[in-house]
Amino acid sequence: MRTLIVFATTHGCTESVVNELKEMLSGEVETINLKKDPNPSVADFDRVIIGGSIHAGQIQRRVKDFCQMALPALGDKQVGLFVCCMYEGAVAREQLQNAFPEELHQMAKTEAIFGGEFDFRKMNFVERMLVKKIAHVSESVSRIDHKAIDRFVAKMEKTFSPFMFLI
Repeated sequence: MRTLIVFATTHGCTESVVNELKEMLSGEVETINLKKDPNPSVADFDRVIIGGSIHAGQIQRRVKDFCQMALPALGDKQVGLFVCCMYEGAVAREQLQNAFPEELHQMAKTEAIFGGEFDFRKMNFVERMLVKKIAHVSESVSRIDHKAIDRFVAKMEKTFSPFMFLI
């Protein structure tokens, strides 16, 4: 099984999650950062996982553009969707829902929220000030949910055979 993980990252959190996914998934796994290749082809892949990070309530524009461009070609693929964000609960679920077109949610095999991080070393002055004011965080913090990554991989790896019901 060939898997493509397409993502966008701002400060590197999403990329570290993608690298963890790549190590855990079976088969051949290719990753593409949309900043380097904004229009990758999904044609040669069985599974396509799409993700990005949430900033000011929105996923990166590159991810949104890719989803619109690739939507017709994703119909016969196993699709997984994820976001990295610092919110939890209903707010995080709303951000996940708003990050992708409804058609992708309908075809997704699984979806996940992987937590996130604020890395002050990678932020500019304005970003640090906004995080301090809005999130009330004064130093770098990581809340990556590795159990959510494990569950996501387990669901993506799960195969369904209609012949199982004939036994």
